[in-house]
Amino acid sequence: QVQLVESGGGLVQAGGSLRLSCQTSGNIFDIKAMGWSRQAPGKQRELVATISNFGSTNYGDFVKGRFTISRDNAKTTVYLQMNSLKPEDTAVYYCSVNGVIWGQGTQVTVSS
Repeated sequence: QVQLVESGGGLVQAGGSLRLSCQTSGNIFDIKAMGWSRQAPGKQRELVATISNFGSTNYGDFVKGRFTISRDNAKTTVYLQMNSLKPEDTAVYYCSVNGVIWGQGTQVTVSS
């Protein structure tokens, strides 16, 4: 089994940046893809970005070039660089592995 620990969330003003990290541990050999999703209060969880073992990436339409997902060479940590943050980006951000294993989440709050 793979365990995930997210970090890097916090409070930032609109237009600012944050970098989220997700450290994996456990049976990392089963990892095929990693990603980030988010859930705002009263809304459904939505996909933010994914990255495959081959490095191919996919982003939610709302990202529009503002966020970048990346991974370290050991493929044990995934990052989400978020720039030009907007108040509507406020949510709990969750790291995932293979779309089925989820972390505890990290709160991102963007003030106007």
